[in-house]
Amino acid sequence: MDKKFITQAKKPHPLTKVWNNYPELLQNEKTMLSVPSVERIIGEVFAPGKFYHYVINFADSTIYNHHEDILKIHGLSKYPVHLKEIIDLIHPDDLEFVMEAERMCMDKMKEIGANDYLHELKFSYCFRMKTSKGNYELFHHQSLHTFKDEYGKALQAINIHTNIEHITHQNSYTVLISGINGREDFHQMQWLKHDKVSQTALFTFTKREVEIITYIAKGYSAGKVSDFLNISEETVRTHRKNILRKSSCKNCSELIKMAFEWGYL
Repeated sequence: MDKKFITQAKKPHPLTKVWNNYPELLQNEKTMLSVPSVERIIGEVFAPGKFYHYVINFADSTIYNHHEDILKIHGLSKYPVHLKEIIDLIHPDDLEFVMEAERMCMDKMKEIGANDYLHELKFSYCFRMKTSKGNYELFHHQSLHTFKDEYGKALQAINIHTNIEHITHQNSYTVLISGINGREDFHQMQWLKHDKVSQTALFTFTKREVEIITYIAKGYSAGKVSDFLNISEETVRTHRKNILRKSSCKNCSELIKMAFEWGYL
């Protein structure tokens, strides 16, 4: 029987209350891990704004290999060492959602039996963080697991935080688990407790349309998208036209804004 996951962090943080309930998904043994290939992983995410990343070790909640912009974006004088230092930057009113988002991710992973392909999934949701200006702005959080043990338990992950305040102020309170490296997983989960979740789309995009929206958000041309999806440029343009019509968006910039607010990104 799996022993309970208990973090060895010197600075405990609220997420341990969630993680400790999932010993079958997270590894708590301290292990020497190499630094993952950040360049390859960043290629699987999109960052329509100023962003940074860092690596987290689940065994002790230490973070390292930071992108230098973390200092400038949050007005920090030195690189944070413990995950708690990142969590302390989150708006207090958003902490409950962050904990629930982690719980929803863990529950969905158990439901779909994701241990075998954990490293081919991306987790994302939004919350407000304190910036160098001294105020709180909306950030898009993306997490990709980079190392797992022989049983499929997560050992390490890269977290990417992108400031999207210039795109939207509205948090959809939606959690996404989506596939990378060719996987087509797309699990969209809504936090129903919050009273601002009524602004949801009145329609559903197809899997192909969601793929197109993601590539649009990354700034790829129709030619590039056609190469990625192995379809013609004309088909990509037709999908894009249908997406804009269906969403009543005038252009791609407006589409990206609404996609964040509807929880598709």
